[in-house]
Amino acid sequence: MSEHRSGFACFVGRPNAGKSTLTNALVGTKVAITSSRPQTTRTVVRGIVHRPDAQLILVDTPGLHRPRTLLGQRLNDLVTTTWAEVDVVAVCFPADQKIGPGDRFIVTELAKSRRTTTFAIATKTDLVDPGRVAQHLLDIAKLGEQTGTDWAEMVPVSAKSGDQVALLADLLVANLPEGPQLYPDGELTDAPEEQIAAELIREAALEGVRDELPHSIAVVVEEMALRPGRPEHKPLLDIHANLFVERDSQKGIVIGHRGKRLKEVGSDARKQIEAMLGVPVYLDLRVKIAKDWQRDPRQLRRLGF
Repeated sequence: MSEHRSGFACFVGRPNAGKSTLTNALVGTKVAITSSRPQTTRTVVRGIVHRPDAQLILVDTPGLHRPRTLLGQRLNDLVTTTWAEVDVVAVCFPADQKIGPGDRFIVTELAKSRRTTTFAIATKTDLVDPGRVAQHLLDIAKLGEQTGTDWAEMVPVSAKSGDQVALLADLLVANLPEGPQLYPDGELTDAPEEQIAAELIREAALEGVRDELPHSIAVVVEEMALRPGRPEHKPLLDIHANLFVERDSQKGIVIGHRGKRLKEVGSDARKQIEAMLGVPVYLDLRVKIAKDWQRDPRQLRRLGF
């Protein structure tokens, strides 16, 4: 009988490298918010993969980038402290993009932490032909040589089509230490429900405003509780949340003409939260202004960064 393994793996990469989509594919459900916009992830989400032989806890980190704001610096610090605490660090390199300075920056930083086990993952392989994937893997190998990084595994995957996702799970598990389960069966993430709700609201808000708003939206769930006095078979979860933007003009964009856009955001977010938490939701959203919050330490604290 082989021993049970348990431990932590962390995906890193520049913004929009496919880290969150891969986390969701491995866990088999949505635990990390994904968006076609870079820098969507702002918190470290743990997705938990349960297997008879192992428990793999995936730590999803914000994309590492050269910071321009205090928020950016804090997000980067979060990434580097996470690296020091996990068993495997897997760097994601999207196959539809050439290896660039951002990738070199990450791998160079990672080399400083002297981690024993480092994987290279070529993500988004469904977007390119096999010849391009082969060249991409050669480029990743070369980057490893130039930075003194010894890749324990190099794995091309497509989280969208599921190609090689199971293989990646096996390889990650093989590099975990032997140990007991760390989380109860059936638990898929250790993120608190308020945080999940806030992230899903933020995702819905971002989808609506594509390129008009950069990352100036923060969401704080002020109150979340089952409505009192409801029969047990008909629960209703009341969620009151504030969306913070940095300027008046952004507030107008989020609310939309006669509140139309905010209604859509609320409706999309409500469906996602209901699917995730398995209970009907009443969602009350307000849009507020926190002037230049990405650069203000006091406001960053208040918004949970």
